[in-house]
Amino acid sequence: MATILVVDDELGIRALLSEILTDEGHTVELAENAAQARECRERVRPDLVLLDIWMPDVDGITLLKEWGTTALLTMPVIMMSGHGTIDTAVEATKFGAMAFLEKPITLQKLLRAVEQGLAKPAPRNAAPATGPARLDGLGHLPQSAMNFDTGYGGVLLPVSPPALGPQSEQSFELDRPLREARDAFEKSYFEFHLAKENGSMTRVAEKTGLERTHLYRKLKQLGVDLTRNKRGNAG
Repeated sequence: MATILVVDDELGIRALLSEILTDEGHTVELAENAAQARECRERVRPDLVLLDIWMPDVDGITLLKEWGTTALLTMPVIMMSGHGTIDTAVEATKFGAMAFLEKPITLQKLLRAVEQGLAKPAPRNAAPATGPARLDGLGHLPQSAMNFDTGYGGVLLPVSPPALGPQSEQSFELDRPLREARDAFEKSYFEFHLAKENGSMTRVAEKTGLERTHLYRKLKQLGVDLTRNKRGNAG
């Protein structure tokens, strides 16, 4: 099992995450601010860090940058925030974060993020990315910047590298209102799965976790062309 450092100024969050991770067999260290996080990182050399963004003294992004520029970012870091946006997630990846979790964090999302974080090699002196962010057909950032899945409802979750498939490369413009960016991603997301499942609404509903009625309504709202996959199947 791993040693995990949880950095959050909220006592309730620290206690909850500590209980969950301890039950999973991990050793948990706690810090309520950047000063304690620095000391703990030096003392125990954690295998993974869960780092809150909004803290009263030094925010999480600033601490992440500090570790990266001083060659101390030798462990995976998962950022947490109750006010996350795509812009915040992208900024975090530029400075070496491996994933971004939006609060409130569910048990399933937490354990999935921790498992994937521990399975990945630790970053080495992460440098800011240059140029526009490019996302593939699933809405993921490239592996060099870390992967994110903008889930239904705008929750940001870590994901595994995407398999090759329809529309495996696509650019998204992030400098736009969140709702527009989310709609663009969701349309691409559903078009990808429709093509991958040969237009089967049943399989797409199962894969995306939506009821068929909800899925139909969502596809209509996003303007997804359902006839395209039907025509493809006819041949």
